[in-house]
Amino acid sequence: MSAVVQRIRTIPSWQVTLGIALAALGFLVAAQLASEPPRVRYTTQERVPLVETVQTLQSQQDALKSQILDLRARIQALEQEGQGSQALVQQLNDELDQARIAAGLIALKGPGIVFQVEDSPRRVPTSGNPSDYLVSADDVRILVAQLWLTGAEAVAVNGERVIQSTAIIDIGGSILVNSAYLAPPYQVSAIGPKNLYSRLSASPEFVAFVRSRSETFGIKLSFAEPPSVDIPAFAGTINLRYARIGPGPSPSPSP
Repeated sequence: MSAVVQRIRTIPSWQVTLGIALAALGFLVAAQLASEPPRVRYTTQERVPLVETVQTLQSQQDALKSQILDLRARIQALEQEGQGSQALVQQLNDELDQARIAAGLIALKGPGIVFQVEDSPRRVPTSGNPSDYLVSADDVRILVAQLWLTGAEAVAVNGERVIQSTAIIDIGGSILVNSAYLAPPYQVSAIGPKNLYSRLSASPEFVAFVRSRSETFGIKLSFAEPPSVDIPAFAGTINLRYARIGPGPSPSPSP
């Protein structure tokens, strides 16, 4: 044992260091080779299925290209056929616009009339009811209804478009139109035929309304006929799902 030790001591230190380094390098190389996956070597027999797969995929790709060209040709033919139905498409678009106008979804502008309704400036008598001297939702409803009956095509109250589902109700000292709280004075705008006011003045219901509210309680009702009246589009949501036509008047029996 002592002879071995003496021999080791006679070996230079640089040789010992070099040997350790080479051993460590060999260990690392072996570990790297062990971690790599085995390389795949294709034999002639293994290449045959790969070539067949490539050929199959190429055939499928060619078939898809042909299908794409066929679909493009069919689309082009349909587009050319559609040119002949342009008149039908335009007719449908016109009908759609008329439906939107009837529903209040399109802003309108044209000749019409603007009413302004204000509370009475009179002093309420001791035995009187103060609410009779204030503009109510019922006053606005009556005026709007009379405008519709005499030929108005579109109506708005203080910029709120009135449509079939619009509710006009009293809320404290103001009225609620659609979902907007409106305060007096109230401007009721309408567009329609040029003789709209003449038609309105000839209505017995409108004359009775003016007499009962203006002459009796002093409600101020003024109007103007500007060259053009703007009626905005309805800004709310249309949530009507179901509707049906109500029963009409029974036909009179034939003599």
